[in-house]
Amino acid sequence: MSNERTHRVAVIGGDGIGPEVTAAALEVVRAAGVTLSTTSYELGAGRYLKDGFVLDDATLEELRGYDAIMLGAVGPAIGDTRIPGGVLERGLLLRLRFGLDLYINYRPFRGVAGSLAEGCKFAIVRENTEGPYAGEGGILRRGTPQEVATQGSVNTRFGVERCVRYAFERASSLASPTLTLVHKTNVLTFAGDLWSRVVNEVAVEFPEVTVDYNHVDAACIYLVENPQRYGVIVTDNLFGDILSDLAGAVTGGIGFAASANLNPARTGASLFEPVHGAAHDIAGTAKANPLAAVSSAVLMLEHLEEVEAAQRIARAVADFEGDVAELGTDGVAKNLIGRL
Repeated sequence: MSNERTHRVAVIGGDGIGPEVTAAALEVVRAAGVTLSTTSYELGAGRYLKDGFVLDDATLEELRGYDAIMLGAVGPAIGDTRIPGGVLERGLLLRLRFGLDLYINYRPFRGVAGSLAEGCKFAIVRENTEGPYAGEGGILRRGTPQEVATQGSVNTRFGVERCVRYAFERASSLASPTLTLVHKTNVLTFAGDLWSRVVNEVAVEFPEVTVDYNHVDAACIYLVENPQRYGVIVTDNLFGDILSDLAGAVTGGIGFAASANLNPARTGASLFEPVHGAAHDIAGTAKANPLAAVSSAVLMLEHLEEVEAAQRIARAVADFEGDVAELGTDGVAKNLIGRL
């Protein structure tokens, strides 16, 4: 059981099925004996459409002070064009990552029965605050035949090294410690060279870890054909974004995929979220699959050092048997609670 600590958790349910799956995940956490004090924040597409509001400075500072943040899903319904592209992504999700220095995106994967990667376990450690998502670039002569768009990729030794070091620490805990750098060093020679040199330098401190390298296009093939070759993949922001979705597909679908946006230095609250979308079409029908949200809550509990509860919930998820569509959101949560 929990050691009776109370953890302050900010809850951003968001849009569509986000509030439903988040509520189910928190129900499972509490049933595992963890004491939470939660505060809800209305942020996402619904809030923007109502108030023209994304994330203000005062709210960002409030969020910084929590022990953790649980996020459900944000985004408008398919076909709703009232929110310009990038407003929520940059104004909320990326602003949280940059503002709280959530420099690690950690995504563990476990191949469920019947998936291409059935039985495989591996993780992707993605640098989360640099690369093309840092926002360097612009548009010149917009709307003319001479229009020019540039999008720079920012890679600092500081940012790369702290990501690589975290990945090695994760890899060193595996039964067969393996770390694979994924990049495109034959074309992206400046950024790729920095990543390669940092990996080689940090590897000296972790002699027990076997180090490998894949070009990102080759990694896309290997994830489908031979996922068992991987222990921990470490990569930059853009490649990690793409590979994580592919990994979710080959391990059973993004409906099972969890993620942690981490500040290991703990200078800001880390954020935990399932990587699926808001699925407005099934919102309110009690059909949403909460397993990814529950698995994200497991990562939150690990971060909060509630290890025993995290392990029990993870085992319940791994042993889950049942038809999600038949059980429904609440039914899945009760099924998991019965296994704790």
